[in-house]
Amino acid sequence: MEKRMKWDPAKYVQFGDYRDRPFFDLTGRIHADRPVQAVDLGCGPGNLTATLAERWPGADVVGLDSSAEMLAKAAAVAARTPSLRFELTDIADWEPSAEAEVVVSNAALQWVPGHQDMMRNWLAALRPGSWFGMQVPGNFNAPSHTLMRELAGSSRWEPKLRGVLRGGESVGEPGEYLRILLDAGFTADAWETTYQQVLPGTDPVLEWVRGTALRPVLAVLSPEDGAEFEAEYAAALREAYPPTPHGTVFPFRRIFAVGRKG
Repeated sequence: MEKRMKWDPAKYVQFGDYRDRPFFDLTGRIHADRPVQAVDLGCGPGNLTATLAERWPGADVVGLDSSAEMLAKAAAVAARTPSLRFELTDIADWEPSAEAEVVVSNAALQWVPGHQDMMRNWLAALRPGSWFGMQVPGNFNAPSHTLMRELAGSSRWEPKLRGVLRGGESVGEPGEYLRILLDAGFTADAWETTYQQVLPGTDPVLEWVRGTALRPVLAVLSPEDGAEFEAEYAAALREAYPPTPHGTVFPFRRIFAVGRKG
């Protein structure tokens, strides 16, 4: 993840049910029995990593993240679970140990340019019988992101936001991740799901992206400029995602891949 970007754990876990669901849809396809070690790459505040320790109580469960803010929150989670620990590590620098039998990455690899090559190295290093599962958002071409990039590229904001936001190249398609796993000798499955999320409140899509996609923008703008950018962006989001009597429908596409090494 971008090292200069600060994360707000409280904002990140807002809409927690919607953010958590893909993790369980991913790990539900991992059928490891008694792994020696399970690793969560980009673990965030650690609440989901803790479910791996509950599932495999005999495993050494390790959560890795590059955000000190996130890991400060995760420390309280680790204090309640002896088999769970967290480390401040950039996942781009991580290499699997011989004990790693389950490796998962949930909504983290999109922050790392060239993560497909990292995956190839990880998969080559994992021992036979190991499991690897990953999930990334597949909505970089949705209005929530295209409107942000269009605004960032406008004459008002381009001088301050040049090169800050990435586009659809941030992630691959399901078929690409499937091929990476198959080429590494894994029995693999890849799929995509679009969750029709119904968000409550005023400007809920803006609230959602404040926890993730908008953070690189806010990291480089002053508080005054950030508020101005948000106001323009919020107006565009309200047109793209109009409220309904039931809330604001925010379709969110996710891309998954899981495999076991033969």
